[in-house]
Amino acid sequence: MRLLSSRPVLFALQLLVAVAIIGIWHIGSTWKVPAGLISQKSFFLLDPFFFSTPVAVFERTWKDFATGVIWYHLGITLLETALAFAIGAAGGVVIGFWFARRRIVAAVFDPYVKMANALPRVVLAPIFALWLGLGIWSKVALGVSLVFFIVFFNVYQGVKEVSPTVLNNARMLGMSERQLLRHVYWPSALTWMFSSLHTSVGFALVGAVVGEYLGSAAGLGYRIHQAEGVFDVTGVFSGMLVLAVFVILIDAVVTVIENRLTVWRPTVPAGH
Repeated sequence: MRLLSSRPVLFALQLLVAVAIIGIWHIGSTWKVPAGLISQKSFFLLDPFFFSTPVAVFERTWKDFATGVIWYHLGITLLETALAFAIGAAGGVVIGFWFARRRIVAAVFDPYVKMANALPRVVLAPIFALWLGLGIWSKVALGVSLVFFIVFFNVYQGVKEVSPTVLNNARMLGMSERQLLRHVYWPSALTWMFSSLHTSVGFALVGAVVGEYLGSAAGLGYRIHQAEGVFDVTGVFSGMLVLAVFVILIDAVVTVIENRLTVWRPTVPAGH
């Protein structure tokens, strides 16, 4: 546990995992198992035709960035992701608070919220494309449908988890509903909300990419779809690598904002 309290050590361990995965991938896709060891013919553990190689993927990614080919598509995907994340998270926070503070509203709409959440999003993608066209807004709508429910349920639960004792004491001190919202309900929901936002970042990107994959003329999902169409495995893995890196970067931004807004939380001593 003391090791985990040191950021450089933790980062080194995380980097070590990435190096190990890439190393296994490189060995499996470049080194042939000798004939007679397992079978009569030599073979790759990870056939480069299906898995490509790390070197080829990194070279393709570097080339795409160096030539500027990928910047336009990346910008489209990040714009869709940002809009889906912002709209879905804002809607989830506002409606989550509203439902948690209005029991009759929550009781009436409860079955409909559960029904909407149970709908498979892949089925909704063609419908959004039909309603909103093949531009960015059909992808944003798909991302919002993924983000909204994650944030909504977490905020709703966070507000419901407020201690009755704390509420009663606050009311005894004469706090108004507005003050309760700011000083009691909001801090209680904040931890739950940011927990959901870390997950929502990935889902916002998934919504954008899946929408692009199913029908678009630009974006990383479009590029991945084009690469799959010509059996360009290196292009597919390159697109996935770019997506993974930018999810980590966006999540890091969310973490910075979280640390700023939850500075009041007590820190857990090392070793506990």
